[in-house]
Amino acid sequence: MKYVLFVCSQNRLRSPTAEQVFSGRRDIEAASAGTNHDADNPLTHELVAWADIIFVMEKAHRAKLQKAFKASLKKARVICLDIPDNYEFMDPELVQLLEARVSKYLG
Repeated sequence: MKYVLFVCSQNRLRSPTAEQVFSGRRDIEAASAGTNHDADNPLTHELVAWADIIFVMEKAHRAKLQKAFKASLKKARVICLDIPDNYEFMDPELVQLLEARVSKYLG
């Protein structure tokens, strides 16, 4: 079982979409969080420590993650998907992008 965390800014559109898309897989457990303090589900040290792989949507998210959660980032691989904040929740184009960019890391 792989523990996969998806991260964006507010945890309202991109990362919850990713969590929903990949949570149906039997070989992973998916969660999502946001880097902003007012995110729907704010990123925590516990979530970062839990994850085997962390997918961030933008380079800025990776920078915030590495700065604020460095102590918890011992085992997780961090991958930037380069997906801009241009999509609504479960937007078919976003789902297609996520499937194309994430699947190669999950096997």
